[in-house]
Amino acid sequence: MKSNVGERDHVSSATIITDLPEGLNTADILRSLLAASSDCVKILDLDGRLLFMSEGGTRVMEIEDFRQIQHCPWPDFWSGPEQQAALEAIAAGREGRSYHFQGYTATFKGTLKYWAVEVLPIRNRDGRPSHLLSISRDISAVRAADLEIDRLMEQARHHELRFRMLADAMPQMVWSTRPDGYHDYYNARWYEFTGMAVGSTDGEGWNGLFHPDDQERAWERWRHSLGTGELYEIDYRLRHHSGEYRWVLGRALPMRDADGAIDRWYGTCTDIHVAKETADSLALLSQELSHRIKNIFAIINGIIGQSARWFPESKAFASDIQQRLAALGRAHDFARPHSEESRSSATLPTLQNLLQEILRPYRTEDQGRLQISGDEIAIDDRSATPLALVFHELATNAAKYGALSTIEGRVAIVLEAHGERCRITWTETNGPRITGEPERTGFGTKLSLVSVQGQLGGTLERRWLPEGLQVVLECPLANLLRH
Repeated sequence: MKSNVGERDHVSSATIITDLPEGLNTADILRSLLAASSDCVKILDLDGRLLFMSEGGTRVMEIEDFRQIQHCPWPDFWSGPEQQAALEAIAAGREGRSYHFQGYTATFKGTLKYWAVEVLPIRNRDGRPSHLLSISRDISAVRAADLEIDRLMEQARHHELRFRMLADAMPQMVWSTRPDGYHDYYNARWYEFTGMAVGSTDGEGWNGLFHPDDQERAWERWRHSLGTGELYEIDYRLRHHSGEYRWVLGRALPMRDADGAIDRWYGTCTDIHVAKETADSLALLSQELSHRIKNIFAIINGIIGQSARWFPESKAFASDIQQRLAALGRAHDFARPHSEESRSSATLPTLQNLLQEILRPYRTEDQGRLQISGDEIAIDDRSATPLALVFHELATNAAKYGALSTIEGRVAIVLEAHGERCRITWTETNGPRITGEPERTGFGTKLSLVSVQGQLGGTLERRWLPEGLQVVLECPLANLLRH
């Protein structure tokens, strides 16, 4: 067996020599390879002393003259666990086994590097180890990359844990999906609300919890968001663990990578059942109150009309009063809170149109006493309600105490759009002279301020000038018109 090993080695070497071009030998080729390689190739005796180091090895080990370390014990260049591994590698090589390990040690000049080391026995013709071959490869860059990956993975695990803790601490149900909309995460609140087993609503299982009448609508909105990347927002009825369906508000936004591609969707479900029931009750109450107020307008109109028939000479005056009452009714309909069902399908395209409608009852034959000028500003039905409340209140107060309470009084309303902001300036002149700010603030004034701040996200400033009240309303243009 040992003879066969030696013979095989001899035949292989002879074959290589026979196949080489004339003028080349294996020693020259080996020398060139060792010089070009960045591996540190060493030959040790069986006790681990250094006998040879490749030219490439002296470079990577930062050794100028190998004779400085020749015959030194190789394990002495290591310390700690790595030194023990080097001793075990020598022992294994003496027994004819290979051994490999990885670890840190410094070069001859003190540069710390991370090495992948393999020790192999070099056998003589009898097959017994006569020397050891040690190959050390500098893998510091790979090690640094591995450590960075480990650090990032640990950081990601930490962020994931923190996200889950925050999500579970929130009162809302929190969920996330892959870019294609596949649901793969829900927080604890979701499972508490629905009573479903963990993981049972992954994928498309969540849609089965919607009220049958809401499923297609929710799916259609979700597919639209997935296709466009737009905000997902919808209210629907979700089955509670009690078995009843409760109204929730679902919202989701996409998280994008550096290239703008959607990486994940993160969403929430908020239980709005009580709030929706309250809103519905308030809307019903508002409708009933509005109906009764309109009936009062109708009764007054009827009384005026009947009186005009008894006194024909006042017919023109009665007609004018009836028109004003009708305009007040329209202003009331603008100003009252609306539900989705009660809101008029007709839109009010501009702020000017709305103000003209609201202020029509306060104009007389002298149309110049109430002027509206400035920019055309688009609005929608949602912003019309707080705007109507504010300017109906201003006009009513002006008619009672301000510029519209006198024949000479004037009101100028200027509409301005500056960049992303809207400014509306109400200026009264030629009315009763103002001596100072009123001591008391009425309910209407407070309601106007709440409407502007809460619904329009704006500000309302009153300036009590001697010549008349000036009011400046400012808000974002984006809050006047939904897109």
